[in-house]
Amino acid sequence: MSASYRIGIDVGGTFTDAVCVDAAGGVTLAKAASTPADPSIGVLDAIHSLAGRLGVDGRALLAATSQIVHGTTVATNALLERGGARVGLLTTEGHRDVLEMREGLKPERYNLRMPPPVPLVPRALRLGVRERTRADGSISVPLARTSLDRAIRALERAGVDAVAICYLHGYRNPKHELATRDAVRRRLPRAYVSPSWDVLPQIKEYERVCTTVINAYVGPVLGRYLTRLASRLRAAGYRRQVLVMQSHGGVAAIAEATRLAAGAVLSGPAGGIAGGRYAAQLLRDGNLITFDMGGTSTDIALLEDGRPRMAGDRRVSGHTLALPSIDIHTIGAGGGSLARVDAGGILHVGPESAGAEPGPACYGRGGAGATVTDANVVLGYLDPETFWGGRRRLDAAAARRAVDAIAARLGGSAIDAARGIYEVVNTAMAEGIRVVSVRRGIDPRRFALLAFGGAAGLHATAVAAMLDIGRVVVPRQAPVLSAWGMLAADLRYNVVRTQVGEIHKVGAARLRRLFAEMEREGRRRLEPAVAASVGRGGNGGGAGGPLGTAGAFGTMPGRNGEETGPHLDVVRSLDLRYGEQIFEIDVPLDGIPLDAEDLVDRVVERFRRRHEELYTYSAPDQEVVLVNARLAVIGRLASLPVEPVLEPREAPARAAQPGAAASAGAAPHGRGAQASRRIYLGGWRDVPVHRWDEIAAGALIEGPAVVESEATTVLVRTDERARVTPHGWLDVTVAR
Repeated sequence: MSASYRIGIDVGGTFTDAVCVDAAGGVTLAKAASTPADPSIGVLDAIHSLAGRLGVDGRALLAATSQIVHGTTVATNALLERGGARVGLLTTEGHRDVLEMREGLKPERYNLRMPPPVPLVPRALRLGVRERTRADGSISVPLARTSLDRAIRALERAGVDAVAICYLHGYRNPKHELATRDAVRRRLPRAYVSPSWDVLPQIKEYERVCTTVINAYVGPVLGRYLTRLASRLRAAGYRRQVLVMQSHGGVAAIAEATRLAAGAVLSGPAGGIAGGRYAAQLLRDGNLITFDMGGTSTDIALLEDGRPRMAGDRRVSGHTLALPSIDIHTIGAGGGSLARVDAGGILHVGPESAGAEPGPACYGRGGAGATVTDANVVLGYLDPETFWGGRRRLDAAAARRAVDAIAARLGGSAIDAARGIYEVVNTAMAEGIRVVSVRRGIDPRRFALLAFGGAAGLHATAVAAMLDIGRVVVPRQAPVLSAWGMLAADLRYNVVRTQVGEIHKVGAARLRRLFAEMEREGRRRLEPAVAASVGRGGNGGGAGGPLGTAGAFGTMPGRNGEETGPHLDVVRSLDLRYGEQIFEIDVPLDGIPLDAEDLVDRVVERFRRRHEELYTYSAPDQEVVLVNARLAVIGRLASLPVEPVLEPREAPARAAQPGAAASAGAAPHGRGAQASRRIYLGGWRDVPVHRWDEIAAGALIEGPAVVESEATTVLVRTDERARVTPHGWLDVTVAR
């Protein structure tokens, strides 16, 4: 093989998605069943499936691959399922209960019966150490070695796998935390050690200790998995760098991803946002709502001018994660979501899922509960013969039995029950879109819905209609868009420093020094990954690798066909608030040069505008307070080459009836001579079925119709029209 490939892998709850992109922009996709007991098996299965599609064996494909980017749910699942490490916490004497006291508020403050959250570290393993650092960084009580040794011995006897270290005001002076880290490593050489200075060196004690504990809790699990994955890939013939998708939308090398394991808690969904950003460029429309419906959940985010919103304080399974991450709203609604009827006769769908094993009833693997996928089979939206390219025949009778059980509880027909499941899950997903838009003062009608994930095509336009959204775009890569999008992400390292004070008193000179220090640290941290990406170190590889394949930096074609070289960008922002507030907002400094004479005044003006945008008011009489400075160093990886444009075909005569056929060369298909399928749209109708890979650019498909590809199905409803873009995407005008 002479071509150079890049591979994206996204492990979901039901399927492991893989996408391979060649230097000319050609895309090959594959899916394999996820293997929850060891996700690396599913990853290798997906890669071998890709190889089969390219007509080579897996070793040859990996030898010609310059980069693998991986999104993983290992850290997420460890946290959600409480399957992480046995963690011990070392903290300042008298502060061992911060983790349990939290911020003194309940998530549901008026729910008197709400049980207290169970902390990730039991009280017996939260040990105080005699030491004290003041808020200005000075030390009032030196680190007591006797107290520290006693605490470490106690953790050793308890058999902990990981140790979190979080001392009071450790963000201002890390001396005691670093000394403790070294002492723990000497006594417990196999333990995963996580000092707060290395995880989240910023003010606010509870957020810092909780994030540090999460890091220690998921770190050993993620580290073991990534080590196992790298070993399997090496054995299969891959010799270059594996990059791991991070919650902030960038990627990191395995060593960095293991060190900051909490940064991968939203690894998979972040890949979908990276794909959404690239889709916005291709569509030349930056206002998109990403709608990623998979087998287990649906992830929703909002892009404005092509940029996602960032969040600095998220709750995952009841625990606070204060690392910067893309603002993604996840709901338990997917193709595998289980339907149930409660004691009052009310139909519910999700959040419980049939997962990969046993899966929906129609998979024929022992699942008996009715899922969204089963409902779609009963309604005729999915063809049992062509599902997953015909490699997995669906059991329509099993789907009908499962839905019949729901119908019996509801006292109606199977069709009514299936339609109810379909509408209930759509309503839940529409509400999820309202969370990221309407509830934040944003009109969703200004946005297009970018639908992807294997299940999204059957639900997207119905969900859009509920919100009066007039446009839905479904990419050709929709079934694997998260994996594809990961190949558009860049290496990224975030640095944060706390500097509390009125910004005019902090002054421009101090701001410049602070950012200079942070930039030096960020570049130092990122350089090893950059070197590995160009084949100068680590487990990298590059232009000098086997078969002359190109490295991740410097030799892959850019978005406009030009070659791209190594380049590091720096992005700066400040956390600011008014003096009487207790929460701050992130203010990007894009376009404000650090050497500007009026630097502080320009920052204050931008903060006031940003505050008014978010909360509809400004307070010019109040002083602006700086809390944290943030900086990201970004290593631009090779851009995704633009997909080849489809060749237009001569248009046949337009169909006499709407929906009977599509213009511009889109021909219906079916088994043998069959060109239609009966589906339920308020009544049974015969509608045309089109093969997506046979539809030409410029084709117009008039609904109702079904468009099928190997790994997804798109429903074009009555009175809707889908136009095929030059890259083969479906651009649907929604019937409202």
